[in-house]
Formats: sequence, structure tokens, C-alpha cells
Amino acid sequence: MRWVTKLIGLLGMLSAMASATCPAWSSVQARQEMAKLDEKLTQWDRSYYQQGVSTVSDTTYDALRAQFNEWQHCFTPGEELQQPQLSTQGKALHPIAHTGVTKLSDRAAVMQWIKGKTDLWVQPKVDGVAVTLVYRQGHLAGFLSRGDGQKGQDWSAKAKMIPAIPKTLSGPLANSVLQGELFWKRDNHVQNVMGGINARGKVAGAMMRQGDPELLNELGVFIWAWPDGPAEMSQKLDVLAQAGFPLTKSWSKPVKSVDEIASLRESWFMSPLPFVTDGIVIREAAEPPGKYWLPGSATWVIAWKFSPAQQLAEVKSIEFTVGRTGKVAVVLNLVPLQIDDKQIKRVSIGSVKRWQNLDVVSGDQVLVSLAGQGIPRMDEVVWRVSQRNKPQPPEEKTLTPLSCLYFEERCREQFIARLAWLSSPSVLNINGVSLRSWQQLQQHLHLAHIFSWLTLTQGELSQIGGISAARVAHLWQQFTQARQQPFSQWLMAFGLPLPRAVFSTLPDSQWSHLVARDELSWQKLPGIGAGRAKKLVEFVNNPQIAALATFLAQQGIQGFIDQ
Repeated sequence: MRWVTKLIGLLGMLSAMASATCPAWSSVQARQEMAKLDEKLTQWDRSYYQQGVSTVSDTTYDALRAQFNEWQHCFTPGEELQQPQLSTQGKALHPIAHTGVTKLSDRAAVMQWIKGKTDLWVQPKVDGVAVTLVYRQGHLAGFLSRGDGQKGQDWSAKAKMIPAIPKTLSGPLANSVLQGELFWKRDNHVQNVMGGINARGKVAGAMMRQGDPELLNELGVFIWAWPDGPAEMSQKLDVLAQAGFPLTKSWSKPVKSVDEIASLRESWFMSPLPFVTDGIVIREAAEPPGKYWLPGSATWVIAWKFSPAQQLAEVKSIEFTVGRTGKVAVVLNLVPLQIDDKQIKRVSIGSVKRWQNLDVVSGDQVLVSLAGQGIPRMDEVVWRVSQRNKPQPPEEKTLTPLSCLYFEERCREQFIARLAWLSSPSVLNINGVSLRSWQQLQQHLHLAHIFSWLTLTQGELSQIGGISAARVAHLWQQFTQARQQPFSQWLMAFGLPLPRAVFSTLPDSQWSHLVARDELSWQKLPGIGAGRAKKLVEFVNNPQIAALATFLAQQGIQGFIDQ
């Protein structure tokens, strides 16, 4: 449950906040932003704790709760850090308090925690709702939600309708207190593929709403603690299995090293399981007597959660990038975050229109995940700051597939994008010349147009500050070799608006042949419709394109010299 995350993580949060950068807000804006976020967090707390409805993921909630506490540290440091607004309906006292578990962030932290400890066991961290089961004289006498760890709601009436919960027990469990996770039973749930599927919210909703008898049939219980039970873990597991709690034995594994722990964590993340999980729990078999258990006091058990598929990130700034065809793309610069082994600082969100529809500005919080091939992707905006300071995007009407062939200060970015495109492996294959290299060349040598580099000498290249003689020789060699590229590749370098597949089959081997084509003759080529044919005629007859074709002819480039 969420309150444990806050109580256990308080020290870590304070440490993080000590080094956090505070927003550059006035006191008025700080109060405004904090009041707005506080209102939203309170709304989520009420929905979750009092109505059993989870309207936001735990990852998002935890991150925004931590964000609010950072702001408290920045702007109201004397105030006590705010905690979740827990349900006021929990009045039933737990016979033994729920301690919760500290969450460790990585393998190194786990290795440090297990140092010197023996008789360690690993269990899946089942994603559900924590509960207490109380048995007296062989009968189920109480079934409580965790609540605040000391008091919870009495769900005994609902427990009678859940087939997975034994109503009578004998032997050592006849008078016992058990703690565990009430979960939604699944068939072959693969966590890394299917994710959390809001399993916890479904369970909480079923228990807190009237009705839902069918869903109660789909609930199971995983016992993860038997306070004051047998000292030997294996004996404890055997008794629980014989009494009707077989999952605990099936999914509790002895371990001796961090390698074994990490292997089980990875296996359970990738394998079909009968429940949803969000990590693993590592525990010592030896536990203190139950009378000493208090919320936040557990030193004998920790959790190592799976890395969330999505993470929350703060937008630092909005950046507009111009491509070679004049299209403007919007990039969000983020406060750096880590997903798996990838650090993410930027994410592209597409066109200016999409950015305007998404309504993202600096200071907003967005959910980020990794798409195919590890490419960062923004999934949604989960929090917007009150002050919406939007930068002005470039004027797209002045940027077209025919603009910025010649350098102008107003279109520096498109000009550089054209150079980066023509030097790419699939076009002229000018090896070792990156976008940054072109920026450096332009800054020092002031290229007049996109093919001016053909006339550069080694002496001119050596004028670039900080460039070695070997680098100069390499650049000059690459520029010289580019002259030998076939006619079709130079047409690509121009940006001729042909489908890529048509370049290799184009029957024309001379620029003059292309200029002679009308719209009807263009349409005879595969994949060329009326609209594209019109663009092609306009392109080859454009005065700047014609001037560049003449320049290439002067440089002796194949296909541009009249024959």
C-alpha cells in the first residue's frame, strides 16, 4: 500500500531533497503550485483508500508525492512533510502491526543488505492488497485491511465470500495471526509483457464496494508473514501448505548470494506466474517476536522492485528542431532519468500541432517509456504546472522542402540538417562527418550552399580551430571520394522528392532529362501520382535547384554535365 512507500522512504527522500534543485519560483507561485498538487494528491488518496479506486499508477503517485515533499523542503522547510490522507474508516486494531518493507534501488544495495546475514529466502512481491487473517480456536475470527499498519477496516464479512481463504484451521494455526497479500488470480501472467494491469486497484475495489461476488471468486491470498510462528522457515512453509496456503511454499526459495537473488528476480519477471508482481521480497528466516512489530520497523525484510516500464520525468525546456525538409519537430529536454540501463535526457514528441494538443511546458511532469529499439517515448502528461509559459515555435510557412539550400541565418538549423542528410551512409556516405562536424565547418568556413564543401581545400580545412592534421586529411579525402558517387545518390542529396525505391530504377542518367519531364511523364514511373509529379516538376525547375545543378556540373559530377 502507498503509505508504506512514504514512511519507509522518508530518510532516502530527505537525502535526495538535500541535493535537489529548487524551482525558480516566487513565493506566490510556489504556494499556487503546491496547493494545486496537494489537491490532486488528496483526491487520489480519497479514491484509493476510501473507495478502492486506483485512478493513477503507484509509480506516478509515488513520484508526485516525492515531488510535493521536495517543494515543501524548498519553500516551507519548517513544516512537517505531508503524508498520504489515509482512510478514516479503519478502526479495527491489528493484533500484530504491519511493518511494511524498505525498498532497495539496485543490486549493490541488495548486496550490502545481505552482507553478514544467513538463512535468507526470496519470495515474489505479489501485487495486491495487504491483509491480516486472525484465527481463534480454529475459526477465522478476523480479516482486516492493512490501513495505517496498526488499524484497518474489518473485511470479515467479505472474507466469508472468498473461497481461497480457509474458514477453519487446526493444529499450530488454530490460534494464529497471519499477514499476506490478497491478490487477483491470473493464468500465466508474464510481468515484463503484461505489466501491472491495475491488479491492486481491482482487489481494493472488490473489497470496498458492495457486490462484486464474481470477482471475489477470482481472489487468492499469499501469506508472507506468520508472526511468532515456527523459527525454521521450512517448517513454517510446510504447515502453511498443509493448512490451505500452498503458494507460500511454492514461491519461497532459499538463497545464499546476490547472484541467486538477481537470477530469481529476472526469472520471475520474465516467466508466467499465477499473480501480478512488482518485484521480489528478501527476508531472513529469523524474526523478532510479533509484539515488537511496528510500521516502518522491519529490519529483517526488504524489497527489490522491478524497474517500472514507465517513469515520471520533469520537463526542463522545450526545443524546436528543423529537419532538412523544413518540418519542425518538438523535443522535450528532461531532468535526466534512468529506465533499465538507459539514461534519458530528451524525448521527441513530433509536430508542433501535436505539442500544442498535448499542452506541455517547462515544469510539467510526463510519463516516459522505451519504445522499440530503446527509443524514449512520452506516453502522457500527468501533471501540469499552473503557469503555462509556452515558447514560440519557428514559423513553418517559411520553411519548405525548397528553403535553406543556400545559407541564411534565419534557417541555420534546416541548412545543417540538409548537410547531415546528404553525408549519411545511405546518401553520399561521407564517413565521419556528423551533424556537429557540419556545425563546426559552417561556423568557421561559412559554406554558401549545401554543396560548397566540394571546393574546400586542405588548407581551408586546417583553419578550423582544434582540428588535427589527420582529421583534415580525412575530411578532404571523404569530400573528394563523394565526387565518385553515382547520379542517383546526388539526386538524393538534393532532396529530390522521389520514393526511395524509385532512385535505383530511375531511367534518367542526366539532369537535363529530369528537367525535360512534364507531369504526365513523371506519373509513368512507379509510385508517382499527380500530386508528387507536380512537386517534382516544381523542384527541378526551381531557380536555386537549377543553380546548384550548374555548380555540380562545374565540379564535374556525373550526370550534371551536358553530353
